[in-house]
Amino acid sequence: MQSHHRTTRGITRYTSRGLGAVVALSLFAAACGETAPLTGLATRDARASLRQSHDFTVLANAAVTCTNGTIVGDVGTFQATPTGSVTQTICPVEGTVNVGTGASIAAYNAFLATYAQLAPVVGDACTLLTGTLDGAVLAPGTYCFDAAAALTGTLTLDGPSAGQWLFLIGTSGTGALTGTNFNVVLANGAQSCNVTWWVAEAATLTTSNFVGSILAGAGITLTGGTFAGNTWSKADVTVTGTAVTGCETSPTSGPRPRTDRNRCNQGVGNGPEGCDPGNSNNRRTSNDELGGVPGKPGRAGGK
Repeated sequence: MQSHHRTTRGITRYTSRGLGAVVALSLFAAACGETAPLTGLATRDARASLRQSHDFTVLANAAVTCTNGTIVGDVGTFQATPTGSVTQTICPVEGTVNVGTGASIAAYNAFLATYAQLAPVVGDACTLLTGTLDGAVLAPGTYCFDAAAALTGTLTLDGPSAGQWLFLIGTSGTGALTGTNFNVVLANGAQSCNVTWWVAEAATLTTSNFVGSILAGAGITLTGGTFAGNTWSKADVTVTGTAVTGCETSPTSGPRPRTDRNRCNQGVGNGPEGCDPGNSNNRRTSNDELGGVPGKPGRAGGK
């Protein structure tokens, strides 16, 4: 079986007679504006498990530690006290905190099932990536690093809105994800909650603006920047100075970004929530003008 490869912008494409049709189909679907197939998701049916754990923005085995950050979504651990813990230091959580509760245990087990289902197997079709991904533009599809991924610069994920991206880090069995000053940009309707990063070992992001949910075989450490997605770890999760906004799922529409649907969008009449200029607290509190009254909006904290 012959194989061929070419390298473009740090992306190496491997095509064989056996995998050529699959890769060609992915590229054709992307070119036609359709969702490219994700081999791992399609063949191992990970979607059901993803739905069970999606309402948890942060899941860890024993410990979640958040300092000077924010988390939108539920936080949970598999272990109960005293082994399990969630430590918040100037870290508001817009959601519930679960330390070894029935909900977090079920979600964690669902995460483990998803992690196993997405694990690379011989015969998977993927586009092999190399380098930092700085300047790369990727259409929907399945991508992989055979070992560690050390990312920096700017990666663009080019839609459509229904497109899905699956990144497999460490397909050879070992490999960590490291992002330093790494920014993921969404283009042409691409959705952050349609991006999944499976990591064989740990994931460490520093001063990065990251997009997509991480399923890690070891600890997850976020320092600075922003994170749009869920963080699920077989070990611990540590957040320091990062604004984390998770995903949630509905039975019909699949994952979608979390929003505060009970508040006006920026509170100045720029959304469909019944908020109009000069009346931004109409029926609902605003997310940045707390303390105001209709016709006289306030500011955060009522100032």
